[in-house]
Amino acid sequence: MTKIREFTATKNLYVSAVREIATKLENLNDEFHYTKDRNPIHSIQTRIKTSKSIADKLLRLGMPLSVDSAMENLGDIAGIRVICSYINDIYLIADLLTSQADIELIRITDYIKNPKPNGYRSLHLDVKIPVFQSTRTVMVTAEIQIRTIAMDFWASLEHELAYKLSESGTQAFASELKSCADVIAETDKRMQTLYDLTRRENGNNVT
Repeated sequence: MTKIREFTATKNLYVSAVREIATKLENLNDEFHYTKDRNPIHSIQTRIKTSKSIADKLLRLGMPLSVDSAMENLGDIAGIRVICSYINDIYLIADLLTSQADIELIRITDYIKNPKPNGYRSLHLDVKIPVFQSTRTVMVTAEIQIRTIAMDFWASLEHELAYKLSESGTQAFASELKSCADVIAETDKRMQTLYDLTRRENGNNVT
């Protein structure tokens, strides 16, 4: 019973952290809506890893199966995915969020400028955020993935297709997926150029 209560209390920390970050992102998006007549964020998705996923990852890493071990060794128990319309908005949102006083940036991994070999693109931020409780304040780690609609479209379908893939034809399959990712990335750049052009022609700042 004690272990269950401990896990539940810990899970609540991550739920609170996700809620705090999502609120910050929504506030930024609302500000842009009212001051610049646009929304840099298309949508926000959140998730907390299941107990099984946490246990499986700890085992893969050769770490002890405990709440303390999970909090110390896993930075992605809490996950936030931010979907933007344009590439520049990814970096804008990342800068605005990490410049807030209570957000501690641990690490940034830029898979947009340096895509994974399979073509995956996204900006990953590992951060810590304070969760204020009745008797203490706990710094909780969360992973934020920021990507465009197009990047998310590719990543979602790649995950589904790769899961169903048989061992036969793996190389040709991977090559085609990578090619699709490159086409989508080029389209993202062209859409950014078109967006910037429309803002300038309407006398608006590109930001």
